[in-house]
Amino acid sequence: MFIVSLTYKKDLTEVEKYITQHLAFLDQYYAEKKFIFSGRKNPRTGGVILVRNVNRAALLDILKQDPFYQNEIADYDITEVIPTKYDKDFACFAEELLNGA
Repeated sequence: MFIVSLTYKKDLTEVEKYITQHLAFLDQYYAEKKFIFSGRKNPRTGGVILVRNVNRAALLDILKQDPFYQNEIADYDITEVIPTKYDKDFACFAEELLNGA
């Protein structure tokens, strides 16, 4: 499981130009069961994506498809996380990782 933290490196007016395309990118990977959640940081300096069912190399390939990446809108910081303790409502995600899915 990975936490991807995006930090905008351009003005919000530039970010807004690519929001629709970025949302379509997110939708694609929700449909493929790769993304668990995403959202804006507060204050609005970037965003966060929680990712599953991929290895680091595949994740890098996925992120290169993001319009924010392609248009140099954001920097990406990737942190791999191995859940060891979690709420029962999160178990379906954590257990698939622990079982090697």
